[in-house]
Amino acid sequence: GSLITLSCLSHRVVCQVIGSADPPDPAHDNGTSDSSWITRLENNYGFYIGLGLAVFSSFLIGSSVILKKKGLLRLVEKGGTRAGDGGHGYLKDWLWWAGLLT
Repeated sequence: GSLITLSCLSHRVVCQVIGSADPPDPAHDNGTSDSSWITRLENNYGFYIGLGLAVFSSFLIGSSVILKKKGLLRLVEKGGTRAGDGGHGYLKDWLWWAGLLT
């Protein structure tokens, strides 16, 4: 068969073409195919997993901002010193902490 030379930085490899583009013969498998369930999952559903993670993280970030804001507004309603004016009363509010930990 034909010989093909592949070069990449400091490595040089010579490959020999031994057949046509037929499906590979299991007897000539060089171990490069990975049939693990994670690889198959990523190949089939990688886009949808990424999209779901992006939407979920956006939901968490948005709810965090809303919870912290509600905690700060509750502090103002009680007559506490605003955080911008040097007050630290929001640190005693569980709603603000829930927003921070989200």
